[in-house]
Amino acid sequence: MTDGGKKFLWGVVAGLAAAAFIKTDTFKKGCAKVVAGGLQLKDDAKEYFETIKEDAEDVKAEQDAKANA
Repeated sequence: MTDGGKKFLWGVVAGLAAAAFIKTDTFKKGCAKVVAGGLQLKDDAKEYFETIKEDAEDVKAEQDAKANA
């Protein structure tokens, strides 16, 4: 068997193993946890940056009030 044939055979074996693993409940539950964690991180970051935005707007309003006084 040639080197290319061996690589192809290993690729087929790896593909079949990956396909079998993807179908397991453990893999599906793991993916669900990762996605849920990512969504939670997105929500937390959104809240954090909204707080920063509000603080910056407050500072700007205070500077404008001092400039107009």
